[in-house]
Amino acid sequence: MPTNDGPGRFPVFVSPPNGIHQRAPGYVPGRVAPVRSPPPAKAPPPPPKPAHGPPHRPPPERRPTFVLSEDSRRRENAQNLRRRRNAFVCSGVSFGALFLTLILVLSLTDGEVLDENCPDHNPSLHSWNPGHQPEKAVVVRRGNLLRLDASATLHSLTIQSGGQVVFADNTEGSKNITLRTRHILIDDGGALHIGAPKCLYRSRATIALVGRSDDTAVPEVPGLGRKFIGVLSGGTLELHGSRRVSWSLLTRTVPASGLATGSYAFQRNFSRGINVRVVDQDTAAVLLSGRYDTHESLVDSQRLTELLRSLSDGRIVTLAVGDSAVKSLMEETKKTIEDRLGSRYVYDLKYRQAWALVSVVGGGNATCSEDVREHENHDTGGKALARRNFTTADGVDFSVTAYSEWRNGFPISGFQVDAVDQVVLNLQDEVQRTWQPGDQIVVASTDYSMHQAEEFTLLPCPQCSSRQVRIQGRPQYNHMGEVVDGVDMRAEVALLSRNILIHGEMENSCYGNNWCQFYSHDTYGGHIKVLGNFTSVHVSQVELRNMGQQAEQGRYPLHFHLCGDVDQRGGYREPTYVDGLSIHHSFSRCLTIHATNGLLVKHTVGYDTLGHCFFLEDGIEQRNTFYHNLGLVTRPGTLLPTDRNETLCTSIRDHVYPGYTPSPSTECKAVSTFWIANPNNNLISNAAAGSQDAGIWFVFHSSSTGDSHGLVAETKSELTPLGIFYNNRVHSNFKAGLFIDKGVKTTNASAADPREYLCLDNNARFRPHQDGDPSRPRVAAVIDTLISFKNNDLGAWIRGGDIIIQNSGFADNGVGLSFASDGSYPKDEGSSQEVTQSLFVGESRNRGTNGGQNKYWGPGGADGRMRTLPRNKTFPIRGFQIYDGPVRLTSSTFRGYVPTVERFTSAVGFNLKNTWQLTPRNNLSRLHFHATVDLRAFFGRPGQWFEENDLDGDKNSIFHDVDGSVTGYRDAYVGRADNYLIRHPSCVNVSQWNGVVCSGRYSQVYIQTQGAPSLSLSINRDEYPDAALLLRGINSQGALSQQYQPVLMMSKSYTLHWSGAAPREMVLSLINFDKGDWVLVGLCYPPDTTFQIMADINDRQSNTFEDITDYGTVSSLAELEKKPTERKYYFDRTIGLLWVYLRARHDRDGQSYCSARGCERVKVLATTSSKQTCNCTAKAYPKYAKTPSAAVPMPPLDTKPCKDCGTKQLVFSSEPWNSYLQTQIKSLSTKEQQSGDNSSFISVDEVTSSFHQDGFFVVSVDACSGRITKKNSFAKVDSKMEQYLKSGIPKKSIVLVATRGQPGGMADVASHLVPLGTAKAADLHGKDSLAFWGFHGGPGQGSPPSWVSLRAGRSAGGGGGGDEGGVGEVLGPLERYLPLGLEAYGCPSKPETHARRDLELLRKATGRL
Repeated sequence: MPTNDGPGRFPVFVSPPNGIHQRAPGYVPGRVAPVRSPPPAKAPPPPPKPAHGPPHRPPPERRPTFVLSEDSRRRENAQNLRRRRNAFVCSGVSFGALFLTLILVLSLTDGEVLDENCPDHNPSLHSWNPGHQPEKAVVVRRGNLLRLDASATLHSLTIQSGGQVVFADNTEGSKNITLRTRHILIDDGGALHIGAPKCLYRSRATIALVGRSDDTAVPEVPGLGRKFIGVLSGGTLELHGSRRVSWSLLTRTVPASGLATGSYAFQRNFSRGINVRVVDQDTAAVLLSGRYDTHESLVDSQRLTELLRSLSDGRIVTLAVGDSAVKSLMEETKKTIEDRLGSRYVYDLKYRQAWALVSVVGGGNATCSEDVREHENHDTGGKALARRNFTTADGVDFSVTAYSEWRNGFPISGFQVDAVDQVVLNLQDEVQRTWQPGDQIVVASTDYSMHQAEEFTLLPCPQCSSRQVRIQGRPQYNHMGEVVDGVDMRAEVALLSRNILIHGEMENSCYGNNWCQFYSHDTYGGHIKVLGNFTSVHVSQVELRNMGQQAEQGRYPLHFHLCGDVDQRGGYREPTYVDGLSIHHSFSRCLTIHATNGLLVKHTVGYDTLGHCFFLEDGIEQRNTFYHNLGLVTRPGTLLPTDRNETLCTSIRDHVYPGYTPSPSTECKAVSTFWIANPNNNLISNAAAGSQDAGIWFVFHSSSTGDSHGLVAETKSELTPLGIFYNNRVHSNFKAGLFIDKGVKTTNASAADPREYLCLDNNARFRPHQDGDPSRPRVAAVIDTLISFKNNDLGAWIRGGDIIIQNSGFADNGVGLSFASDGSYPKDEGSSQEVTQSLFVGESRNRGTNGGQNKYWGPGGADGRMRTLPRNKTFPIRGFQIYDGPVRLTSSTFRGYVPTVERFTSAVGFNLKNTWQLTPRNNLSRLHFHATVDLRAFFGRPGQWFEENDLDGDKNSIFHDVDGSVTGYRDAYVGRADNYLIRHPSCVNVSQWNGVVCSGRYSQVYIQTQGAPSLSLSINRDEYPDAALLLRGINSQGALSQQYQPVLMMSKSYTLHWSGAAPREMVLSLINFDKGDWVLVGLCYPPDTTFQIMADINDRQSNTFEDITDYGTVSSLAELEKKPTERKYYFDRTIGLLWVYLRARHDRDGQSYCSARGCERVKVLATTSSKQTCNCTAKAYPKYAKTPSAAVPMPPLDTKPCKDCGTKQLVFSSEPWNSYLQTQIKSLSTKEQQSGDNSSFISVDEVTSSFHQDGFFVVSVDACSGRITKKNSFAKVDSKMEQYLKSGIPKKSIVLVATRGQPGGMADVASHLVPLGTAKAADLHGKDSLAFWGFHGGPGQGSPPSWVSLRAGRSAGGGGGGDEGGVGEVLGPLERYLPLGLEAYGCPSKPETHARRDLELLRKATGRL
C-alpha cells in the first residue's frame, strides 16, 4: 500500500517495527522514486478554518551559514555542548510523544489492537468533530492530520498541502459517519482515507454530495463544477470498504413468482357456499378449483363429501366460505371435513359466518389452520384468515392462504398460493458471510428485455447454506440458473449495497436545465473526478448511488480525466485500480476512462445508468483492463449522439448544422454497456447483461477526439491490434450483444457535412496490423469464449479482418453471429474471418417470460411451446448469417432450428435484403447439426422481411460446403435455386432451402462502370440463355458510377446486356480467381463501337498500376478461343458482342481477393455515337447457346455420419475452467408405448445407455470425474432395489433414474430419493413415469446440490383420485447439465498446476506475470 507522509513529521500510518523511512530525492508517495522534483516547501498552515479567512503566515525560514575560518573548531566545540544540552530536550520531547502515543493506544476501543495498516490508527491524527456547519468551508492544510469521529455537515472540504482526513473505524464496525458537503477537493499533497487495502473499513461511512445545478449563489469550481469529489495533481484518494462478493451467478432457475407452476390468486364477491382449492403438495400447482353451494344445495354438499373422500392423503386442501354455507351443509359433509382435514370449527359454523381453512388430507388437527369471524350488520370486522407453509419436493417453500370476510355489506372470499418472502436464491459463490439482511441486490434478466432485471432486499435466512440468500417479495420474471442446451444462461446476481456509500442528494423531481423534457426525475447527481498527476488513487468496495450529471459533460460517477499512464509505466509503484464498486441508479455513465492508460477495473457493477456505462472516451485510451465487471440496464442518455435513442436523436439538434435532422439509425442508437474506443484494451470475464443497444461495442476513432486531440501522436485505432478478449458474456441487449464496427465523426457540423461531432460514422473498418502499421503483417483479433444469448437482434456483429471467434456459444438471438468484411474491393485487402469450436442454438429451453417489455410471444423451439420471440413473431431466426465474406465456419454445432408456420428458422442464413457482394469463398466445414435442426440453410423467399428477395446480394447468395457436412456432397457449392449462372444439369435442388447444390469452381467478376447511371445489368450464361440474372448495382440509382459483383462458374461463357446505353468506360476485376481460372464474356455494344482494351495490375496499397498491356483483335470467336491465354478480343458487329477472356495469371494468397501482385483487371474504353439500349440477347441466342454441362463432376452423396464434426466441448460456460456433465433422461410411459414410442434411455456426455425392460433404470456417475460407475435395472421397488439405493451407490455420485412402462412400487420409491437430495418424499401415486437427478455424498453430506430435481409424468386420464383425473404431462426427453468436480461434492481441490486461464490473462494484461 502506498503511503503519503506529506510534509508533516509523522507518517500517515503507524511506522512498522524497525521501519526505515529514508526517501530518495524527488520521492512522491505511491510512486517509484525518483519521478519528479518535489514541490517548493510550503509553510505549515494553522488548524482548519473557513477558507475565506486571511491565513497567518509564519516568519521566513533562516538558511544556515557555514564558516570555514580558523575559529571554526572553537565554534564546533560550543556547538557540541549545545547539542548535548539539546539531547536532553529531545529526550523529553520523545518521552512526551511516547506518552501521547500511549494515550492514543489506550483510547482505542477495548480489545482493539493498534494496526500499522490502518490509517485511522496513525498516532499523529487528531480527533475531529466539526459538527453540522453547512455554511462553513473548511480547508485542511499541512500539519492538519484529522480523524473524523462523527457525522458532520460542511459547506465544502478542501484537503491540500499535506493535510489529511481519515474516517474513524473500530473493530466492531459500529461507527456510522456521514459527511454532507457540497464538494470535497483533494489538492497537491492532500489525502482522504476511508480504510486501506490491508485494513478494510468495517463501519458505515457515507459521503452525501449536496447542491442544485441552478444554485447560482454557489460558484462552480473550474473544471469540476458542483457536487463533487475532485482529486487534483498530488492528491490521494484511498477508499476501501469491507470485502464482499460483488456479483455471482444463479445455480438454480428462479421461476416467475418463485414457483415453477406459478403463483395463484383468486378473490370473488358473493361466491356462496364453500369454495375449494386442491393444491399439489409437491409442486404447489392448483389441481382443482370449485364452488359447492352448501347453503342451498344438498347435492353440492354430497359432491363435496365425495371429493374430499377421493383425495389421496397428503394433498393440500383449502376452503373459504363466500356469503353463507351452513343451511344445506350435511352432517356427513361436516364429519368428512373434520375427519379428513382436522377442522375444529365446521360443526359450529353459523349463518353468514366467515370461515377459512388450510389443511392436509389425512393430517388431522396438527396440519389444519383455520379461522372464523362472526357476522354482524353485514360485517365481520376483519378476515377469517388461514395460512400454512409447505415445501415442494424440490425444496421450494410456499404458502397456501384462504380468507373469508364480510366487508361493507359484501361477502368476500379468496385464495393465494405463493412464495412471497420465501424465495431462496442459489448462487455460485459463498455470499452468506458478506451479503447481509437489508442489503439490496439486483438479478439480471435472462430474456430479451433488459427490463426484466429485478431488485430485491435480502431477508434473514438462518436455514440457508453459505451459497443461498432469501429475498423479500417474489420475482415477476423467470431468471435462468443453469446451462441450457449447452450455453451458460445463468442470471447474474449483483450486490448493490456497500458499507462505504457516496451519493448525490436528489430533488423529488426534475428542475431547471436538466433535460426535464426527457426525464421526470432529478438527473443532477454527484460525481468523482480524478485528474492527472495524482499521487495515489485506489477505490474498492464503494457504493456510488445517484451519481453523474446528465446535462453536464465530464460529470460522471467516477471519471479518470487526462491521467495518462496510471500503472508502473506511469511511475506508480501500486498501479491504480477500481475494485468491487457498485455504481447504480446513475445519471450519466458508470465509469469513464478519458485519455488514461493502464487502469485496472475489476469486480465492479454498473446498474441502471443513462448513457454508455463503462466508457472509453477519446480513442487514445489503451492498456486498460476490465476484469469480471457487470453492467446491466444501460439506458439512453443525452450527452453524445451515440448515447441517444430515436427520440433524443431527433430532438437534440444544438450541434448539428442549422436545419438538419439527424438520422437515428445511422448517427445515434448505439448506447452500450462497454463502449471501447480503442481495441488495445483488455476485457476478461465481464458481463454485459442488458442495454438499449449493445452490450460491448468496439468503435474506431480515425483520430483522437475531444480534450485528447493533439496530446499524443495520432494513430488509427482501426489498425491497432485487439487486446485480450476472453470469457465475456453478453445478453438481453436490444441491438447486439457484441458489436465491432463503425467509427465516429471527428469534424464539426458544416454545410458540407451537417451531422453532429462524434455521431456514428460508417468510416472505419477494423483491420489490425502489427504496431498499427498497414505495411506490416496483419494480426488476428481473437474473440475467445464469448457467451451471447437472448439478444433481440444480433448475438454479435463483427466487421473487419483478420478476426477469429473460438470456443463461443450463441443462443436465442435474432441472428446468432454475422460477419462483414472490412470493406469491398478495391479497398478490402482480403480479410480473414473464422469461427471455430462454437455452438449455435436457435431456440432453447429458456422460453422466457411474457412481459417486461418483451413484445412478442408465440410458439417455437423444438417442443413448439409458447415462448418470447426476438424482433417479431415472423422474424427469420438465423444461427450464422453470411453477409459478404470470405468467412470460414468450421468445427461448430447447431441445435434448435425448427421453422414454424409463421417464420423460417435456419442454422445458416443470409443477410436480409442484401445489396452487397457475396463471395463463393465462404467456406463451411466440419459442422454438426443436432436432431433438432430442421432447416440447415435457407436462401429466403419473397414475403415479409425478405420483400421481393431480389437484390443483388440476395441473388448471388452462395457458400462452399467444403467437406459435405452441410449437404452430404463434398466440395460442393450451395446457392440460390433460381441462379442459373452457377448451375449445371447434375445440381441437386433442395426446395426446403430454396437452394441448389452444385459442383464446380466459382469466382466473382467486379464490374465497374463510369458515366452510365441507373443501368441494370443482365447476365446470361450461354448454357442457360433463357435464365438471365438481373443485377441493379450496389450504388444508389443515379450515381455516376455503378458496380456489379456477380458470382460466375469458372470455365464457362457469358453475355452481358444493359437496360440503357452501354457504359463508355468499364473495368472488370478478377475477384477470388485462382491462377488459371477463366471465364469468357461477351459485352453488348452498338455495332459502330470502337474499343481500346488494356490489362493491368492494381496495387491497392499504393494505388499504382503495372503490367499495362493493350489487347489486340482477332477476326472470329473461334480464333479467340484458340488463343485463350493471349491478350486478344473479338467484336461480333452483327450481334454487337465484344468477346474477351478474363483469366487469372498470378497466384492468390490466402483470403485475399486479388493476386499476390495486385488485382488483375481488364479495362474497356468504348467510343460510339449510338445511345440505343444495348441488350443483345435476342440476337445472341441461339447463335451462342451451348449445351449445359458440369465443369466439375458432381460428387456422390455421402450419407455416413461425419466423424469429428462439431464442437469438441459440449458446454459453453462463463466458467470455462469448470467441467460439466451433459445428461439426458428419456423415460417412457405405457401410454407413450401405445402411441408407438419405444425409446427410453439415459445419456451421459452423448454416450447413450438404452433400456428395454419395464422398470427402473439407475445410472451412477462419479461426480468428480464424470465417469459412469454403475448401471442397474430393477423391475420394481423391492428389497433388492431398496438395498441398492441405500448402500449400493458409490459415494460422491451423481444418480440418474429413469422409468419404463409401469414399474411396480412407483409410490414407494419416493422415500428412497430423499437421501439422494429431494426435500421430502414426493407423492407418486398415479404417476406413470419419472426422471430424477440426485446426488449421493455419503454419510454426513451437507445440503444437496441445487441441481437435484425430480420430474414425474402422468398420462392424460391417469388415476390417482378425483383431483387428478384428466390431467396429463408427458415428460419426453429431458436434458440437464451438471457441474463436475466441486469441492462441495467432496472432490479434491484442483491442483495449483490447474491454472485458471482468466487469472493468467489478468496477470499478463496488468504486467504481473
